[in-house]
Amino acid sequence: MAPTDAVRDEVRDRYAAAARAVGSNPGAGCCGPGDALSAVGDRDESEIFGAALYRPGDTGDLPAEAVLASLGCGNPLAVAELRPGDRVLDLGSGGGIDVLLSARRVGPTGRAYGLDMTPEMLELARANAARAGAANVEFLQGQIEAVPLPDASIDVVISNCVVNLSTDKAAVLAEMFRVLVPGGRVGVSDVVAEDDVSPEERARRGSFVGCIAGALSRAEYLAGLAAVGFTDIEVVFTHEVAPGMHGAVVRATKPGDARTAGR
Repeated sequence: MAPTDAVRDEVRDRYAAAARAVGSNPGAGCCGPGDALSAVGDRDESEIFGAALYRPGDTGDLPAEAVLASLGCGNPLAVAELRPGDRVLDLGSGGGIDVLLSARRVGPTGRAYGLDMTPEMLELARANAARAGAANVEFLQGQIEAVPLPDASIDVVISNCVVNLSTDKAAVLAEMFRVLVPGGRVGVSDVVAEDDVSPEERARRGSFVGCIAGALSRAEYLAGLAAVGFTDIEVVFTHEVAPGMHGAVVRATKPGDARTAGR
């Protein structure tokens, strides 16, 4: 097995375990579902990953299973500037928390897609959408390096702490660019390293599946987005998750006029 395949399998197993932990006891209150973070981690990371990073009131009316399945490192919707009618794609959508929040923002004339490679997470996300009564959502199985959507079919790409898990980040950034309409926007939360932290040092500070070892540096992110054609690029650190490693918001725009893009 190639090293990249082994990493992908490990990531899939981790997210499958998280989905099973949340879905295994779908009641409420003291006997409710388990928390995904506690299911896959060996220490309390609730201050730097998970549902605590959303703004108060954002998640109050979502299914408990969607909130408990959150494994992200930020809130991409805080920077994505979603508008009524937008078509949104969430890369690595997990239990669906950001898809459901997006669906609420874009309204009945918009649509929110979630892409995930883990069948257990997709099953959980679809159940959460049904619980929420969200009719303008669709969950797709696939890999973020090969998005199963047409060119120029999406207005906004979001993702929450998933790009760092890819073993081919250049392909992920290229796919973001491909599926966006001219004028389309990226609003991503991810773990990003300071520029002086080498790949070897990143690996010593955390595992790949723990969202640390595979993180890009800020300079690598900026260069990678520019290389595939994005403009108006920025990477802003929000909070430290390990020495020299930060949760960050990543913004970029595909050049062109969105008003000229067909629907």
